[in-house]
Amino acid sequence: MAEPDVDEVRRQLIDAFEGADYPVSNPMELLPALPNGPATTFESGDFEMSVMELQSASGGGMQERFPYDSPEEIADDVIEGLQDAGELPEN
Repeated sequence: MAEPDVDEVRRQLIDAFEGADYPVSNPMELLPALPNGPATTFESGDFEMSVMELQSASGGGMQERFPYDSPEEIADDVIEGLQDAGELPEN
């Protein structure tokens, strides 16, 4: 089993969300920025999740944190939620 690289997942998230028109006030505003829409996946080692799975697995806490002003803010919240849920290792 290959351990996921948290920094790699973070970079993928930033790359995927950087095309959004910031600030974004809800998840639907992010979908047009994603390269494959809701089917966009993020992978590293044994970790693989679609953007829709990420929202569920990270506890859905993103919804309460909108608006976001940058893709880095989104990536940090998603990573934190995934780590809290045990989906990604702590750094």
